[in-house]
Amino acid sequence: MYGFLAVLCIASALGNQGWQTLFNNFAVEKVGANSVQVGAIQSFREIPGFLTFFAVYILVVVAEHRFAVYSIILCGIGVMVTGFFPTFEGLILTGILMSVGFHFFETANQSLTLQYFSPERVPLVLSKFRSYTALTNIATGVFIWLMAGFLSFQWMFFIVGVLVFLAGVYSLRKNPVDKLLPPQHKKLILKRKYWLFYVLNLLSGSRRQIFMVFAIFILVQKYHFSITHITILFVVNNIITYVLSPYVGKAINRYGERAMLTVEYVFLILVFLGYGLIENSMVVSGLYIVDNLFFSFAISINSFFRKQAEPADIAPSMAVGFTINHLTAVFLPVVGGLLWIYNWRIPFLGGAFLALLSLIFARFVPSKKILATSAVLVK
Repeated sequence: MYGFLAVLCIASALGNQGWQTLFNNFAVEKVGANSVQVGAIQSFREIPGFLTFFAVYILVVVAEHRFAVYSIILCGIGVMVTGFFPTFEGLILTGILMSVGFHFFETANQSLTLQYFSPERVPLVLSKFRSYTALTNIATGVFIWLMAGFLSFQWMFFIVGVLVFLAGVYSLRKNPVDKLLPPQHKKLILKRKYWLFYVLNLLSGSRRQIFMVFAIFILVQKYHFSITHITILFVVNNIITYVLSPYVGKAINRYGERAMLTVEYVFLILVFLGYGLIENSMVVSGLYIVDNLFFSFAISINSFFRKQAEPADIAPSMAVGFTINHLTAVFLPVVGGLLWIYNWRIPFLGGAFLALLSLIFARFVPSKKILATSAVLVK
């Protein structure tokens, strides 16, 4: 299962990073999209994330590992055709197609990882997958940086999409299932004991939307960064992630989820305040790198859940958690785009407030000792 998921994680990263790297410049330079339209496109693209709870019902008829593969294939097709539709409506439709594959795979990926690995190994495996993702992102960024002067947006989207599609087709031949594992519930699971997992997911998804939509948009629109500059930023970010991610998993096991989440949210408050209050392209570039650095710390949320979850609850709970993570994604980019017109600082100050709320709730995460006891009981 580890090798199977590693290949699909690499394919997912290739599709998502390729699309994200090209999107803002494609939208601004070829489509002529403004902040409201970019926010609208991102909102529509996040609708599949909001609908991931349907995965539970799909798993009634499709094995979960097959579901993961089909999702990757769909993601590849979505990226592949993006460049052929250089209009506002075209970006919405192709973005949704790509997003269905990406989000549904992420749900299956998290579920299978939590099912197949022990509570102690989960943070190590998830952080290792983050390293693979970062390495793939670097390769994608280098490819786009080298090809930007020779290939059109259309061709770059197409090549990236084809590679993702082929990785999915290759994985169709694999069958990594362990039939001795506990069967998963084929219905939605909502339990009071998981309330903190739900809240942390909601706040994490809201903050992520502000970062994903407006952190890059400000560099392109306000500071006029070219696709080359954006690609270099992506590469630097992912070099750091590749080097540090394995240590994040080890740190979670050593210091506990509560400590790691606390550190993450304190720094994110400062980062979002920096976005909104400091007008300097180099400083904002640095904040973007620091912001990305703490993405890996979010592993702590799933690690915390794994240590208290009943084995049969994992697949449906991951689907519910992913849906909750995207509850605000449907409207937050549009609202943020409208507020941007009034004052571009508002979305970032809102992000600082969400990070503060996250910090407050992170303190409710049980101590390392209590979670370790829960993990033993889950076994």
